[in-house]
Amino acid sequence: MKRIITATVQNRSGVLNRVTGMLQQRQFNIESISVGETETPGISKMTLVVEVSDHQKIEQLTKQLNKQIDVIKVSDITDKAIVARELALIKVASTPQLSNEIQGLITPFRASVIDISKDSITIQVTGKPEKTDALISLLRPYGIKELAKTGVTAFLRGHQPQAQVTEINHFTV
Repeated sequence: MKRIITATVQNRSGVLNRVTGMLQQRQFNIESISVGETETPGISKMTLVVEVSDHQKIEQLTKQLNKQIDVIKVSDITDKAIVARELALIKVASTPQLSNEIQGLITPFRASVIDISKDSITIQVTGKPEKTDALISLLRPYGIKELAKTGVTAFLRGHQPQAQVTEINHFTV
């Protein structure tokens, strides 16, 4: 089962490498990872989507993440009310005649055309992974020339108690 894990970390060199190295050693497969600064200077948030076989493995994962020196807080937010989005850039083979057809296809997805050339059209779409995957599937018959996805970034919706959160290192955030 896929799990969405967030980790608040110190924004220091090597943190991402140590976290991904630990996951590799423990044979966790990272389906996606996104990292970015937070509202607090020097603090970043990682959002990891991992495939985990059982509850015991997810506990092992969160405990191992908490052992990392620069990790401040770890949360499994999979079963919470969350806001989750990813970005996909999709370059599709196109002719001037197909351009309008493709633009009509992407409209229901609230996607936008960000580049057009004589032989391709580049589309930007944001949303839940299911949404981006559905648009990609619809565009495949046209011939996808290039595809880049950011991976999921997420946090809790509104104000919710943070169950299964462990704070370590006694940092004030």
